[in-house]
Amino acid sequence: MAFNSIKENRFKHPRIGKYLRQDILPTTFCPGCGCGTVLNCFVKAVEELELAPEKLVFVTGIGCSAWIPSPYFKGDTLHTTHGRSLAFATGVKVMRPDLKVIVIAGDGDIAGIGGNHLIHAARRNIDISVFMVNNRNYGMTGGQVSPTTPFGVFTATTPYRNTEQPLQAGEVVAAAGANYVSRWTTYHVFPLVKAVKEALGVKGFSFVEIISQCPVSYGKMIKMRKASDFLKLYRDKSVRMAQAKNMTEEELKGKIIVGKLQERDRAEFVTGLRRINEELQSELSD
Repeated sequence: MAFNSIKENRFKHPRIGKYLRQDILPTTFCPGCGCGTVLNCFVKAVEELELAPEKLVFVTGIGCSAWIPSPYFKGDTLHTTHGRSLAFATGVKVMRPDLKVIVIAGDGDIAGIGGNHLIHAARRNIDISVFMVNNRNYGMTGGQVSPTTPFGVFTATTPYRNTEQPLQAGEVVAAAGANYVSRWTTYHVFPLVKAVKEALGVKGFSFVEIISQCPVSYGKMIKMRKASDFLKLYRDKSVRMAQAKNMTEEELKGKIIVGKLQERDRAEFVTGLRRINEELQSELSD
């Protein structure tokens, strides 16, 4: 089939024209990358929620996952410096509380360079939805170790194995004060769509950690170059939250705990900030 025919036929589904731009090639992601699955699940969730693209603002940093909202999603995207997406997103939400502010970025961007912003955004419980695509390395720049790289793994910057314990980002965000936290993998597409919908519906800080495959950069380090092998691993190593509660630390070693880690209703930052501003304006006008 000629390329023009492929281009004409690949936009049959109604969600494509409404939510995704049509003037791009099929994908810019590496073969087997999980970012395409994340994009698919996200758009599916937005479609089911019937959210208007013009009411969504994406903020992202630098890295593979930054390509998910832009150039693909038909909406406004603010590309920022590496690790600063949550700081910029906070500014957007404070000035435009009427918009749904969404951050999609990788583990290096969110948990590494931007780790401090992540903790305090969760503490403040700002009304931002964060989707952290965790491929466990700095994939775009050659496979360097990241805060979420498993212990003992060879990477470009740990040629004699990683001696650091990985950061459990979901647990950290839950402890910091977020209203909603969940974790899934690119194998769990239906629960992931549900989690995205739940996160987008939360008033306050919501965080979804998505364990995703990186066959090119991370895969070459662990001798796993097929996306299908990653998905089988996620299937076999994942443990639901309810089951994990009855397992020992030794039994959970090497497992991926998936499910909802936190759901609560704490006061949201921007609402409180604007209430104070209104009170001060009222006092000044008296």
